[in-house]
Amino acid sequence: MTLNAADTSDSKAAREISAKFSERLEKLLSTFLARQHEVISEIAPAAAQIVTAIDDLTKGGKRLRPLFAFWGYLGAGGDPESNDIVIAGAALELFQAAALIHDDLIDRSDTRRGQPSVHRRFESLHRASGWQRDAQRFGEAASVLAGDLCLSLSEQLFATINPVVPEARSIFDRMRAQVMAGQYLDVLEESAGPSYGPAEAVKRARTIVRYKSAKYSVENPTLLGGALAGAEANLLEEYSQFALPLGEAFQLRDDVLGVFGDPSVTGKPAGDDLREGKRTEIIAHALTLASAADQEFIQSRLGADDLRDDEVERMSGLLESCGALAATERSIAELSDQGLGALDGLSVPPLARHGLRTLGLAAIRRTS
Repeated sequence: MTLNAADTSDSKAAREISAKFSERLEKLLSTFLARQHEVISEIAPAAAQIVTAIDDLTKGGKRLRPLFAFWGYLGAGGDPESNDIVIAGAALELFQAAALIHDDLIDRSDTRRGQPSVHRRFESLHRASGWQRDAQRFGEAASVLAGDLCLSLSEQLFATINPVVPEARSIFDRMRAQVMAGQYLDVLEESAGPSYGPAEAVKRARTIVRYKSAKYSVENPTLLGGALAGAEANLLEEYSQFALPLGEAFQLRDDVLGVFGDPSVTGKPAGDDLREGKRTEIIAHALTLASAADQEFIQSRLGADDLRDDEVERMSGLLESCGALAATERSIAELSDQGLGALDGLSVPPLARHGLRTLGLAAIRRTS
């Protein structure tokens, strides 16, 4: 596709506006967390290590959620110079950090963004310090507390928006409940999935995708930004029609990367989702498309504590050869077309539409 002069101008303007917002977001997060470090240090300097871990984690993100909120805000007529949307974006980043900390602990993930996950970080601290009792248990306990603190700080920051629009508060609260429910369904599926059978595995996997990730990654941030700017109900509905399918495509892409991604890009080992026993949509497709023998292999070995590298390789190959990968790619394409098609009908200024489109494409085409 060739960009005309207007497209080029919009691209440049959108990049500049996004960059300015991101700079303000980074400054707010840095200042806020530095203050929290001081607060915790006043209790005991050693306790401030949990704030340091949070600070380090929040420095590595792509800022997609705050940017979706920002462009949703501008699309509804919000002032790009307002501090409220920056506060909301920072609160979203802290909420995401909490979700990542707890998710890595639940999944027993060793790495996050190419660095040790928070529970492994504190486990290593325990070992290096030569402390007593169990290092792994210490790391797990510290990460629970770090994640809980992140949740508290997210709420604390969001509450400084004054006055907060009631609809925005409702969206923020509902988002957090949805993620917790989706996370529980994910854990439940790992344990109970084999007993449910494969008949509705794809449907269950899509429900988990929607509530654990899609809504809080794309839909709710966009809705939150719109609500903060006073968007009418019809615009918020248009936002959902655009953002929810793209959010689902975003997570399905993550699921594909969790098996087939390049470790040097994703920051996680190849096949990590298979080791963690994630019953994603790609696994759900395999449970209906693979041979009976291969289905049994997947059911019995997915997430096994003693899963070998050669079994990970075999399982990855099966997901491709049986058509599960292709089926998931079709789902991503269909959801992307649905979301981007709805974007064309959004009742927003052209610049906001361009900003949202750029973000949407970045989300579904990502490699990490």
